[in-house]
Amino acid sequence: MLGMNASGARRPATGKAASGKGAPQRGGPPGSGGTSAANPVSPADKLRDYTTYKLAGYEKVLSMIVVAGVLFAVGMIFYNMWLLALLLTIPALKAPKMWQKRQIERKRMLLKLHFKQALYSLSSSMAAGRSVENAFREAAKDLELLYPGGNSDMIRELDVITTRLEYGEPIESALLDFGRRAKIEDIDNFIDVFVTCKRTGGDLIEVVRRTSTVIGEKMDIQQDISVMIAQKKFESNILLATPFIFILFINASAPEFMAPLYGTPMGIILASVGLGLLFLSAWLMGRIMNIQI
Repeated sequence: MLGMNASGARRPATGKAASGKGAPQRGGPPGSGGTSAANPVSPADKLRDYTTYKLAGYEKVLSMIVVAGVLFAVGMIFYNMWLLALLLTIPALKAPKMWQKRQIERKRMLLKLHFKQALYSLSSSMAAGRSVENAFREAAKDLELLYPGGNSDMIRELDVITTRLEYGEPIESALLDFGRRAKIEDIDNFIDVFVTCKRTGGDLIEVVRRTSTVIGEKMDIQQDISVMIAQKKFESNILLATPFIFILFINASAPEFMAPLYGTPMGIILASVGLGLLFLSAWLMGRIMNIQI
């Protein structure tokens, strides 16, 4: 796959495309289905799907070790029995899935942010009189200035789109393929409006300008909400940590006061109920602060 550098010259993309694995055949653009006999997988299948994330081996092991260590420490604080603390580490087996979900959300959030910046560049370029194809090329160059090194997913997607345009593929199909892999509402809305206006012959410049403005304002509101609830999230984390600190303080200052709760059936039941309520409150706080627009 070929991209555009800051000077306008073609540059080879990194990764599988640069090594020839998954590079487009000369008979068609990336994602058009042109494959060799030795490799029946379509190059489109090798483009990034932003709804999935493949964990490396060390990520799986590290996530389970960290979560298991935290849960074991919690179990020792509440039960002071290593066997019950080990039983409490069983949920750590789900840690890789939780880390995978977090990585997917982070990637999609960065993609939305960079997409907003690409929209502003696209709108400005088209308002200046550039064609749609050249506007996408300029958007890739502008993002490369903001994020040197080309590590942004949006830069790679713009490179894919411009490369498909060089092969003669319609821009509508390139954008639709990007939307299919991203599955982000704001991106889908822009692509739907853009493709409809392109096919019906509407005022594309005005439509892109208004659409980019609306989507940009929506993303700005989301960022403002995230900033406003960041303090509340910090306060909720302090509240969740308070019981553990309190128990550690009592164990250090007056261990005989906590002795009836350790090793007795009633103490284990009370500790389990308290721990369950803490986990329930943490889950409720996360649901309340997960505000979607």
